[in-house]
Amino acid sequence: MLQSAIRFGLVGIANTLIGLAVIAALLRAGAGDYLANTLSYAVGLCASFLLNRAWTFGVRGPVIAGEVQRFIAAFALSYAANLAMLTLMRGYGFAQSLIGQGAAMAVYSACFFLLTRRFVFRAGTHAA
Repeated sequence: MLQSAIRFGLVGIANTLIGLAVIAALLRAGAGDYLANTLSYAVGLCASFLLNRAWTFGVRGPVIAGEVQRFIAAFALSYAANLAMLTLMRGYGFAQSLIGQGAAMAVYSACFFLLTRRFVFRAGTHAA
């Protein structure tokens, strides 16, 4: 589990860099903030799915039924947990704070890792 957690973190870093590159390219091309942000997330989710599937969790072969939908659901639930933690931290006085954002990011990452490991790329379908 430790190896897959480390790989998950590295994929997250790569995904962040990919997202920033997409945003930078689109902004240079004249796209607005919202379009650049939206397309960056779309590209990022695709990259995250492919990298985590193959490298983090060692899944090989064709995408099985429901895998993409479960991945999107895991993302949505993790993001909801992120927003819940952010709201909680704001209530404790950490509004507009990197501490609140950091706590929210940590909750998102932990939730997304556990959900993708247990729910999306189920045990028995991967080598890791």
